[in-house]
Amino acid sequence: MKTDIILSGVGGQGILSIAAVIGAAALKEGLYMKQSEVHGMSQRGGDVQSNLRLSDSPIASDLIPAGQADLIISLEPMESLRYLPYLKRDGWLVTNSQPFINIPNYPAIEQIMDEINRLPHKVVLDLESIAGEVGSPRVANIVMLGAATPFLGIEYSKIADGIRSIFARKGDEIIEQNLQALQAGYERAAGMVSG
Repeated sequence: MKTDIILSGVGGQGILSIAAVIGAAALKEGLYMKQSEVHGMSQRGGDVQSNLRLSDSPIASDLIPAGQADLIISLEPMESLRYLPYLKRDGWLVTNSQPFINIPNYPAIEQIMDEINRLPHKVVLDLESIAGEVGSPRVANIVMLGAATPFLGIEYSKIADGIRSIFARKGDEIIEQNLQALQAGYERAAGMVSG
């Protein structure tokens, strides 16, 4: 088993929380893991990208070569396009449909979606809308994690355990809300992939 994942978005969207949950689940699964934050402006609105490599055998490098990512998880549609050169031909893009317009010359969302829609393997969700249904816009990143779970190579239950572990200090209510967000994203993606 080997899964190379690129996580992308902008500061403040919860990219590193997604990586932490996947990492906790991978460790419980007995997998090797390497993570690298390649670009990382911690300020809200700056682009953030992380390489996450999971394997059942030792991993030499924490960086994913161009054309080798199995999965891109992106909380921002333009940021997903930035990392498409890293995606394998048969890899999956799981992305948000709603832009985070943080620059004055942000391209028209229609142009971005035209590029995304050319990809053969994609899941595109309105994360904010789904998170709102769950009860909080703050869980949009976990909705995204749920949507990406079918492509991780880790059982859903282990990802749920990762949420319990990472959010334990925040209390049962926060854990439950994040578990609901995970389920909502998972169900939406599963419906898109099978339907």
